[in-house]
Amino acid sequence: MTIPPAMEQEAATEPTIPIDPYISPRIRFGTELRKFRLAAGFSQRKLSETIHLSISQLSMLENGHRSPTLALAGKVDEALNLGTTLTGLLDRLNRAEAQLPRWFRPWLDFEREAESLRIWEALIVPGLLQTEDYARAILSRKPRATAEEVEDKVAARMERQEILRKRMPPMLWIIMDEGILHRPVADPGVMRGQFERLLDTEEHLRISLQILPYTARNVLGLLGSFTLADLTRETHPVAYIDSQSLDDRVTDRPTDMRNLAFRYEAIRSDALSRHESLNLIKETMRRWTT
Repeated sequence: MTIPPAMEQEAATEPTIPIDPYISPRIRFGTELRKFRLAAGFSQRKLSETIHLSISQLSMLENGHRSPTLALAGKVDEALNLGTTLTGLLDRLNRAEAQLPRWFRPWLDFEREAESLRIWEALIVPGLLQTEDYARAILSRKPRATAEEVEDKVAARMERQEILRKRMPPMLWIIMDEGILHRPVADPGVMRGQFERLLDTEEHLRISLQILPYTARNVLGLLGSFTLADLTRETHPVAYIDSQSLDDRVTDRPTDMRNLAFRYEAIRSDALSRHESLNLIKETMRRWTT
């Protein structure tokens, strides 16, 4: 979408917003709002006066420092003649977040802000690497789940993967148990598509995928999956523990962090190299194909 020439000089005088739209839903909405405002030839002052909102509040929206409402998004859509563009976007973002358990939502902020994520997965492909069909196969097994609920949850899981599209995505250090490659959670076509997604990580410089083979006889990972989020130097690392329990799934307690870091490194020491792991995935994929 082209910004009118008359707006180029004014846009240049507005504060630069060095933000990444995939950091959080608020920032993603704010980035889209600013893009459409400039494309429509509106200054912040003009849009503020049109929708009866202060310039400071509009600026906070565009910077992702204020959560938008559907009513406000509707006013902007009307002012900029966008139909339901922004209300539709906000509705999708809200629906995706609503599908996540309340205890999981605090983890999302850590996941989005992490410089690196160290992931140990014992049972299924990590959510950040799942295909839609693989995720759908897993989420549809929940008792009494309706088709609409399943699709909403699949959309939420795909929304989480937007962090991989950041200008500087987190480094993913992923270790998976070999059993995941053999567990038939769906039909062969779905499994083949999921394997292809795993093999795509070979071209991704910020994703390292390793497999813990059966032959390692490492039982430390059998206690459950977990993720360590390494944040900025000023912030302590945080862990997410995948468990049937509803208590203490997100923790930053020093004792927990030391124990989990030790466990992760002990598992990694027995894992196949990245090259060997990808070869094992290719070999297993051929079995699924035939």
